[in-house]
Amino acid sequence: MKSSEIKFTVTLDENKVPESIQWEATDSGFEGKRDCKATMLTVWDGKENTTLRIDLWTKEMLVDDMKRFFYENMMTMAETYQRATNDAHMTREIKKFAEQFAKETEIFKTS
Repeated sequence: MKSSEIKFTVTLDENKVPESIQWEATDSGFEGKRDCKATMLTVWDGKENTTLRIDLWTKEMLVDDMKRFFYENMMTMAETYQRATNDAHMTREIKKFAEQFAKETEIFKTS
Protein backbone atom coordinates (compact mmCIF):
# COMPACT_ATOMS: atom_id res chain seq x y z
CA MET A 1 0.00 0.00 0.00
CA LYS A 2 1.28 3.45 -0.92
CA SER A 3 0.76 6.60 1.12
CA SER A 4 1.24 10.25 0.29
CA GLU A 5 1.65 13.30 2.48
CA ILE A 6 0.56 16.90 1.91
CA LYS A 7 1.91 19.52 4.29
CA PHE A 8 1.16 23.23 4.78
CA THR A 9 3.40 25.59 6.71
CA VAL A 10 1.76 28.87 7.72
CA THR A 11 3.75 31.76 9.20
CA LEU A 12 1.56 34.13 11.23
CA ASP A 13 2.05 37.72 12.32
CA GLU A 14 1.43 38.93 15.89
CA ASN A 15 -2.33 39.09 15.15
CA LYS A 16 -2.38 35.52 13.81
CA VAL A 17 -2.84 36.70 10.21
CA PRO A 18 -0.94 34.60 7.67
CA GLU A 19 2.28 36.24 6.51
CA SER A 20 3.21 33.34 4.26
CA ILE A 21 1.84 29.96 3.24
CA GLN A 22 4.01 27.18 1.87
CA TRP A 23 3.02 23.70 0.81
CA GLU A 24 4.70 20.50 -0.20
CA ALA A 25 3.50 17.06 -1.19
CA THR A 26 5.31 13.79 -1.59
CA ASP A 27 3.65 13.12 -4.99
CA SER A 28 3.78 16.69 -6.32
CA GLY A 29 6.48 16.09 -8.91
CA PHE A 30 8.81 18.70 -7.41
CA GLU A 31 11.14 18.85 -4.43
CA GLY A 32 10.76 21.20 -1.50
CA LYS A 33 8.17 23.76 -0.49
CA ARG A 34 6.20 26.07 -2.79
CA ASP A 35 4.80 29.46 -1.82
CA CYS A 36 1.12 30.21 -2.25
CA LYS A 37 -1.03 33.19 -1.34
CA ALA A 38 -4.23 31.32 -0.51
CA THR A 39 -5.60 27.87 0.19
CA MET A 40 -9.03 26.41 0.79
CA LEU A 41 -8.96 22.95 2.30
CA THR A 42 -12.20 21.03 2.81
CA VAL A 43 -12.64 17.67 4.47
CA TRP A 44 -15.80 15.57 4.68
CA ASP A 45 -16.32 14.24 8.19
CA GLY A 46 -18.47 11.15 7.66
CA LYS A 47 -18.90 10.56 11.38
CA GLU A 48 -20.36 14.02 11.97
CA ASN A 49 -21.89 14.19 8.48
CA THR A 50 -20.48 17.65 7.86
CA THR A 51 -17.75 19.51 6.00
CA LEU A 52 -14.78 20.91 7.88
CA ARG A 53 -12.69 23.58 6.24
CA ILE A 54 -9.66 25.77 6.57
CA ASP A 55 -9.56 28.96 4.48
CA LEU A 56 -6.31 30.93 4.61
CA TRP A 57 -4.86 33.78 2.59
CA THR A 58 -1.89 36.07 3.05
CA LYS A 59 -1.89 39.84 3.30
CA GLU A 60 -0.43 39.94 -0.22
CA MET A 61 -3.45 38.20 -1.78
CA LEU A 62 -5.04 40.89 -3.94
CA VAL A 63 -8.84 41.18 -4.10
CA ASP A 64 -8.81 40.61 -7.88
CA ASP A 65 -6.67 37.50 -7.38
CA MET A 66 -9.12 36.25 -4.74
CA LYS A 67 -12.01 36.71 -7.18
CA ARG A 68 -10.14 34.67 -9.79
CA PHE A 69 -9.24 32.07 -7.14
CA PHE A 70 -12.94 31.65 -6.27
CA TYR A 71 -13.96 31.42 -9.92
CA GLU A 72 -11.39 28.74 -10.66
CA ASN A 73 -12.39 26.82 -7.53
CA MET A 74 -16.05 26.86 -8.60
CA MET A 75 -15.14 25.55 -12.05
CA THR A 76 -12.98 22.83 -10.51
CA MET A 77 -15.75 21.92 -8.08
CA ALA A 78 -18.15 21.56 -11.03
CA GLU A 79 -15.79 19.08 -12.71
CA THR A 80 -15.28 17.16 -9.47
CA TYR A 81 -19.04 17.07 -8.91
CA GLN A 82 -19.53 15.69 -12.43
CA ARG A 83 -16.97 12.91 -11.88
CA ALA A 84 -18.41 12.06 -8.45
CA THR A 85 -22.13 12.13 -9.31
CA ASN A 86 -22.41 11.95 -13.11
CA ASP A 87 -25.01 14.74 -12.79
CA ALA A 88 -24.47 16.75 -15.99
CA HIS A 89 -27.40 19.09 -15.34
CA MET A 90 -26.13 20.34 -11.98
CA THR A 91 -22.58 20.49 -13.31
CA ARG A 92 -23.82 22.91 -15.99
CA GLU A 93 -25.68 24.92 -13.32
CA ILE A 94 -22.56 25.24 -11.16
CA LYS A 95 -20.54 26.36 -14.20
CA LYS A 96 -23.28 28.79 -15.19
CA PHE A 97 -23.14 30.32 -11.71
CA ALA A 98 -19.34 30.52 -11.90
CA GLU A 99 -19.55 32.30 -15.26
CA GLN A 100 -22.09 34.77 -13.82
CA PHE A 101 -19.77 35.32 -10.87
CA ALA A 102 -16.90 36.05 -13.29
CA LYS A 103 -19.06 38.48 -15.23
CA GLU A 104 -20.31 40.30 -12.11
CA THR A 105 -16.83 40.57 -10.60
CA GLU A 106 -15.30 41.55 -13.96
CA ILE A 107 -12.35 39.21 -13.49
CA PHE A 108 -11.92 38.76 -17.23
CA LYS A 109 -12.37 42.41 -18.20
CA THR A 110 -10.01 43.65 -20.89
CA SER A 111 -8.16 46.91 -20.50
